[in-house]
Amino acid sequence: MLSALLGLIGAVVYGASDFFGGIAAKSMSAVRVTAINSGAGLVLLVLGSVVFPPRWSEGALLTGVLSGIAGAAALGLLYACLALGPMSILSPIMALVAAVIPIAVGFARGERLSIAGNVGLLIGLLAIILICFVPGAGALRPSARGIIMAVAAGVAIGAYLVIIDLSPTDSGPAPLIVCFAVTGLVMGAIVLLQSLRRRERPRASPGRPTVLFAILCGLTDAGAAFLFLLALRAGDLSVVSVLNALAPAGTIVLASLVLKERIAVVQWIGLAIALAAAALLALA
Repeated sequence: MLSALLGLIGAVVYGASDFFGGIAAKSMSAVRVTAINSGAGLVLLVLGSVVFPPRWSEGALLTGVLSGIAGAAALGLLYACLALGPMSILSPIMALVAAVIPIAVGFARGERLSIAGNVGLLIGLLAIILICFVPGAGALRPSARGIIMAVAAGVAIGAYLVIIDLSPTDSGPAPLIVCFAVTGLVMGAIVLLQSLRRRERPRASPGRPTVLFAILCGLTDAGAAFLFLLALRAGDLSVVSVLNALAPAGTIVLASLVLKERIAVVQWIGLAIALAAAALLALA
């Protein structure tokens, strides 16, 4: 039950992170937002290590580096994929792949759930589809390139979860500290290369609100990552992966409350099913 609760709270916090990042990306490139995200998240994790001391080892360093690379690839593919659209089709594809891969790995490692847990997994996957579905865009057809990138993004996200789950159980936040540092270095290098290649007048600096939202994105991202790390260490990879994929629910609710965006009936149904799935997974 503790693992499911931590995973569910982590999904809500992840949703908030995506919301803050989406607002910042309206005035700043997604790569720059991610670079600031990683820096702010790294600072929070380092400060948090005073309360939750990390334990360094070869395993913690290795899983941290690999998860950082997977995270950078996931973010790059995610933004590029959603830019191609339609989001209403590609988002569920990404979310499903990101959930199914860790589930398959978990089952291959011998994880077994009760009947309630298995039912929770199934309806959780259904909730992901309903939450990510945006009515009105169904007439659009994704390109082959978009589908391939959506699947690749889902694989990268799923790989991140699997790698973090393999980190030493006594390492504390050490793998996450390395992960955020690696992702920040990768994204920072991309920003630098883009600046050198353009050879044009520099763009105007983003305003303080934009930078603030990017920082909030990083702080909530790091908080959610730590919650999911705790969830993985307290429970099964298959359960946590489904809860992780429910993060868009938090984004949708915040967009409705703050930006007054309309939530479709099918998405409300998805949110209700997501809560039912979380309850069943807690019982598992």
